[in-house]
Amino acid sequence: MHPHAKSYRGRFAPSPTGPLHFGSMVAAVGSFLQAKSRGGEWLVRMEDIDPPRVVPGAADDILRTLEAFGLHWDGAVMYQSRRHGVYEAAMKMLERLDVIYPCACSRREIADSSVSGVDGPVYPGTCRTGLPAGRAPRAWRVRVIGRETEFVDAVQGRVIRDLAADFGDFVVWRADGYFAYQLAVVVDDAEQGITEIVRGADLIESTPRQMHLQNLLGLPTPDYLHLPVALNARNEKLSKQTLALPVDTAHPQQLLLRVLQFLGQDPPPVLAESNLDDFWSWAVTHWNVSRVPRLPGVVVETPSGGSV
Repeated sequence: MHPHAKSYRGRFAPSPTGPLHFGSMVAAVGSFLQAKSRGGEWLVRMEDIDPPRVVPGAADDILRTLEAFGLHWDGAVMYQSRRHGVYEAAMKMLERLDVIYPCACSRREIADSSVSGVDGPVYPGTCRTGLPAGRAPRAWRVRVIGRETEFVDAVQGRVIRDLAADFGDFVVWRADGYFAYQLAVVVDDAEQGITEIVRGADLIESTPRQMHLQNLLGLPTPDYLHLPVALNARNEKLSKQTLALPVDTAHPQQLLLRVLQFLGQDPPPVLAESNLDDFWSWAVTHWNVSRVPRLPGVVVETPSGGSV
């Protein structure tokens, strides 16, 4: 048994905006294998904090799909939509610490007065010292400091970011009245005792901001592992927006074999004909994170040899 078996806890946190597709399964399988190969727990959390994007029935469909693929989670499923009081308490703590402030700026105003950062416009600090006269608050932002934040990702390597130069003060309460992703994720990961966050590399730029919030709230910082995201032939991330097809639950082993190959593992083709218990037994035993491509994204090859 792995020496950290009793302490490892991972998670898969999909947004229920539609059915799971190949890219979703990469994150699910990678996080599952990382947890189970260490004898740890694997939790599922529904990140349904953004009601306008949530598709009715999608959460239940996602859970049924995971079960069909033999991806059995530990404990109860957490739903962000039921946790507003917890996020509100975190906001109040940040307010007591005097590290957040109201912002009246619109997206257009920010776009017109900002420079581009690593993950969108860098907020120029317009409302940092107070709201302009006659303006009402739209969102709340957390102050960042101009120093380097560094972490070593288990796949992508060393990442160094300057919060002020690369992101600027970022939103924790949105103009549409919802809690921001960054705040909710930090609070949830701490409450669930997540020791390593395994997710797609498209979210790697969220990590420095989440680490900043962890420090402010006195929460532990987990380890990080950002898997390459699945890309189509146009180098676009597979997603609902790029018309990614839902996974076929009728033949789970065939798709799972492709996911293992995408993640750099070397599964024997005969696994596609095995039962799910035998498939996962092989996959957990042979999981080798050092073989995962150290790239932010990889084009998905179709079974016929072309790309999607």
